[in-house]
Amino acid sequence: MTCIIVDDEPLAREAIQLLVDRIKDLNLLGNFNSAMTASKFMQDHTVDLIFLDVQMPGTNGIDFARTIPKETLVIFTTAFSEYALDSYEVEAIDYLVKPVQKARFQTAVNKALSYSQLLKSDNEKNNIETVAADYFFVKADRKIFKVYFKDILFIEGLKDYVILHTAEQKIMTAMNVKTIHEQLPQSVFVRISKSYVVNVQKIESFDNNTIFIHKYEIPIGNTYRNYFFDEFVSKKLLSR
Repeated sequence: MTCIIVDDEPLAREAIQLLVDRIKDLNLLGNFNSAMTASKFMQDHTVDLIFLDVQMPGTNGIDFARTIPKETLVIFTTAFSEYALDSYEVEAIDYLVKPVQKARFQTAVNKALSYSQLLKSDNEKNNIETVAADYFFVKADRKIFKVYFKDILFIEGLKDYVILHTAEQKIMTAMNVKTIHEQLPQSVFVRISKSYVVNVQKIESFDNNTIFIHKYEIPIGNTYRNYFFDEFVSKKLLSR
């Protein structure tokens, strides 16, 4: 997987490069001190993954991420954790807080590699074939999968695709989050951000910003927070 580093701080670029050099699946094409120089480079080179700082002079990382090709994945790297929710609104793969730890960096890269393989293996414009009372059929990877609603933990949007997360597997199909959400039972599946729909029956806990399902931490977007709490929490909340 080809990658670049974009960060205005030389020491930060060096630290990320040391981590990149440890992973044989990554091919570093260059590092850049601004979104503008990175953008010029990407006009002539194919970049699969960007390690991108958020706060930079000129165009910041969030705005730059909105301009890159749909095929390019983004992992944000920043010293400020408060930008995490914004990063998921632009469909970032992950969000790393500096100083980045080796194990956490590897986890983020593994996620990017996994999604890259899913994207490359999906050569057809897939879609949901049939929706029944408690399941649907979905085309993915040249096969048709039967997926029960009860087995879905959550649905994640990634570029022009959605990924159905179950306890046993991930199924990717070419569709946007809005389209698939509209075909699911609205009393069970709630959209909590631009990129995520969760099965409320699978929620184990949550706070104001994050929903926890099994090992996953799923961010709640600002636009969807009030609806989630008003429609799915307040009506079920036990009171004295």
